[in-house]
Amino acid sequence: MRFEVASATDYSTPNITENREKGVGKEGYDLVAFFDCLHDLGDPVGAATHAYEKLKQDGTVMIVEPFANDKTEDNLNPLGRIFYAGSTMVCVPTSLAYNGPALGAQAGEKRMSEVVRAGGFKDFKRDTQTAFNIVYEVKP
Repeated sequence: MRFEVASATDYSTPNITENREKGVGKEGYDLVAFFDCLHDLGDPVGAATHAYEKLKQDGTVMIVEPFANDKTEDNLNPLGRIFYAGSTMVCVPTSLAYNGPALGAQAGEKRMSEVVRAGGFKDFKRDTQTAFNIVYEVKP
């Protein structure tokens, strides 16, 4: 086992794009996980694209994001208000610092789906949720 420091768009593993096109897909990661971070990134689509390129053909991406509905008015509850406050102070400025889209902690399922589909993924579904988080399962 080894650990490396890399950005969300340049971590290493053999590039399997050619293998996937040939239907091989034996190299790459079985699982790529984003824990409460995809909405913060300066280039979330770039991160999704990179994960797609580094994932085995039958691999899975797990995305854990703060619980958020797609419509602002559906998030105006005590927890949603806390998430919006945190998002204003941390998530949005972090993304903007890298000229990102500033999705924020209340990005919602529709926006997260758009991000991963723009990265090349076809299958996106909500796998489970708690009062605080939503877990998405994403597959090529």
